[in-house]
Amino acid sequence: MYKIIHSLSKENKFTYLFFFCLVISLSFSAFKNPVEITDEDWVLINGVKWATRNVDMPGAFAANPEDAGMYYQWNRKVGWSTTDPIVNSDGGTEWDYPEDECVIWEKHNDPCPEGWRVPTETEIQSLTSVRVNRVWTTENGVNGCRFTDISSGNSIFLPAAGYRYSGNGTLVNVGISGFYQSNTQCTATSAYIMFLNRSYPIVDFWGKESGNSIRPVAE
Repeated sequence: MYKIIHSLSKENKFTYLFFFCLVISLSFSAFKNPVEITDEDWVLINGVKWATRNVDMPGAFAANPEDAGMYYQWNRKVGWSTTDPIVNSDGGTEWDYPEDECVIWEKHNDPCPEGWRVPTETEIQSLTSVRVNRVWTTENGVNGCRFTDISSGNSIFLPAAGYRYSGNGTLVNVGISGFYQSNTQCTATSAYIMFLNRSYPIVDFWGKESGNSIRPVAE
């Protein structure tokens, strides 16, 4: 780099060094200042900051609160379509049936946008508390469950996006029920999920290989 600068005219040296310093400054600024989470992105319910939308492609939110986003298998960063024909976020069309031996959803496999993560079992359990009102409803033509903090009135809508069956990726129960991932293992082959339908939302366990929705929490 010294030889390049030395060969430049005085005016060009100044221009080159100015832009070089500007790039370095912006790089450090981006490193030190993570993506800001705005008030529009989350609501506080029973002590947990919930995102207002599902995860869509890895690192991105769905456009609207009622949009399904994409399905994710446990501890994987590959999204699967919530409509047929099946396709994943890498462009593949064949269902992958992996075995996972991890005991927690690893950070490098978390598909949530920056500043967000897959919730813990305790965090999804907090939505079933007596402090939270749960109502099955339809919003913009989409069935789902609205969770409202009784004290504050803050609420989120979780669409009944269904899931993809672990065996072959078949699309199941769209508009009938919702299956929302936690990052917490239950057994070697299952993890805790939030299950919701017209009757009730509960925390249960579900096979790691099935494709389910993700509603993130703020880190």
